[in-house]
Amino acid sequence: MASKEARVTETPVLEFERPVVELERKIQELREFAGDSRDMQREIRSLETRVAELQQEIFADLTPWQTVLLSRHAGRPFTLDYISRMTAEFTELHGDRRFGDDPAIVGGFALFDGSPVLCVGHQKGRTTKENVTRNFGMPKPEGYRKALRLMEMAARFGKPIICFVDTPGAYPGVDAEERGQAEAIAKNLEVMAGLPVPILCAVIGEGGSGGALALGVADRIVMLEYATYSVITPEGCAAILWRDDDKKADAAAAMKLTASDLLRLRIVDEVVSEAPGGAHRDFDATARNLTVSLRHHLTELRRLSPGELQEQRYQKFREMGAFVESTERPESR
Repeated sequence: MASKEARVTETPVLEFERPVVELERKIQELREFAGDSRDMQREIRSLETRVAELQQEIFADLTPWQTVLLSRHAGRPFTLDYISRMTAEFTELHGDRRFGDDPAIVGGFALFDGSPVLCVGHQKGRTTKENVTRNFGMPKPEGYRKALRLMEMAARFGKPIICFVDTPGAYPGVDAEERGQAEAIAKNLEVMAGLPVPILCAVIGEGGSGGALALGVADRIVMLEYATYSVITPEGCAAILWRDDDKKADAAAAMKLTASDLLRLRIVDEVVSEAPGGAHRDFDATARNLTVSLRHHLTELRRLSPGELQEQRYQKFREMGAFVESTERPESR
């Protein structure tokens, strides 16, 4: 695995994190020439302290739009990155047994804490070629049907399910619509609601619209600190409400799509801390934090019977959202 320093150099840099990255690059350069010089070592330690302070200052006051940019960061770990760090003996399975295989969704069985589980999630690519292959993490109907096939298999064998959510949304192309995109998503929602095994969902990046929700009907939903989860992108919301793309930051603020907002609104059950500066800065540290969270929730869920799991899952989603019923009729004009 590439070192943290190498990853900082290789991945794109967001404007608000540039001061931190530039200081880290300066530290790298000083290390190359420092040798045994005590003065240089003192200077390096001073800069490292400044990096930690600056990083804390910047990330303590992120706007919702900056969080959106972080959730989409090209250097963030994806589903397979987490699976490789959190599980053992992962065996990927392919195909929906109807049309074909969709690389935008990956799934298979693995050992989590020594016990078999099903892992399934959206998968993006890093290079242009990989993104074309993975369709930029936007699944087609065969991807959701593959996920459903694997989840039904896990239920037959009594194995828990761990879902990783990271997608801009389901693919909206004509070919996807022809093959029943809406029906495939709706079927996932229906079946996941009634599966008799524990289901955990981790929002690890961008959780967009029904494309994310199709893997999100779970007993426990955890969300990484700088992930987002919403019914539409801020750009799409701005285009609909204001017909102005420049309003996307306002839309992000109004949509309450950050982890802290969604925890307060009881959409998610826990916010999982990322590595300082974001998950893209340290894959291993973020994966360890997520492992601890999922282990805790899975231990609790294993104590419940299938009937209790289904009933609690039903109640969980019934309680989401706030509304007021009124019998008053609007005044006629």
